[in-house]
Amino acid sequence: MLTRRHIRVKVMQSLYAYSQSENDNLKTEEKFLLKSMDEMYDLYLLLLDLIVEIKDHAEDYLEKAQQKHLPSEEDVDPNRKFVNNELIAQLKQNRSLNIALEGRKLNNWKNDDEYVEILWSEIRNSDLYKNYMATRTSSFKEDKEFGIAIFREIIAPNDKLYDYLEDKKITWVDDLPLVNTAIVKMLQKASAGKDQALTRLFKSSDDRDYAVELFRKTLLNDTSLAKEMEGKTPNWDKERIADLDTILIKMAICEFLKFPSIPVKVTINEYLEIAKEYSTPKSSIFINGVLDKLSKEYSENSKLNKMGRGLM
Repeated sequence: MLTRRHIRVKVMQSLYAYSQSENDNLKTEEKFLLKSMDEMYDLYLLLLDLIVEIKDHAEDYLEKAQQKHLPSEEDVDPNRKFVNNELIAQLKQNRSLNIALEGRKLNNWKNDDEYVEILWSEIRNSDLYKNYMATRTSSFKEDKEFGIAIFREIIAPNDKLYDYLEDKKITWVDDLPLVNTAIVKMLQKASAGKDQALTRLFKSSDDRDYAVELFRKTLLNDTSLAKEMEGKTPNWDKERIADLDTILIKMAICEFLKFPSIPVKVTINEYLEIAKEYSTPKSSIFINGVLDKLSKEYSENSKLNKMGRGLM
């Protein structure tokens, strides 16, 4: 789930938090980084659980309608196609998901069930739902397509849900696009009669190690990395350089010099894209100029210790 770019963003955020705080404890800040990445997985689990909670809420809605003093014909014999949706039933019965939710004590939708009601109301009044409920029977294929569609078109883009998640954890705002994509991919792989495998937070242990190493090496080599920048920003006063730009440049230099398996072009492209999204409008141009100058200088001085073809 976590891409190398998103890992870089997490490290950048941790380094920025460290630079702005009075805490100089490396271990504490490293724990903050690991916690931030782990909480992204909480978000993934919560959104999967939300789909199940909406289904359960819909079932409760049908039961209450049957208990009306003067129930309609539809109340007495409701269309249960949505509450019997096979894709959502798989999620509800998914052992790995249930164990993870219980182990992490994630019960948000029991405490904040108004968001379940909001989303159920939006789904119930949507054309997607009306078209799906036009019949009373369905195939797994239809259930799966509908489940993916309501997540993509109603749940994921919901503004009230977005605000709720932002209030719960500010870092989740950056995590949402990646988590939403992971959920859609997971649902797309679903097949009848089989538990969907949960997406892993890290593709491999190498990615987790990379996050910790990048954080440590950038922080512990801060003085030497700052010296590498000297003379490379002649038209910029130190005070004019955004704090985030300085952090991104230091991280990139760290990758140039201390991560032999990462190609120079990959490093430059990744930090330029991060700068475009998180820093000032002119940051990417400034950072590109600095990194381009440094990479050429390192190459000429044989300072780049890159292993493998095409890494220069």
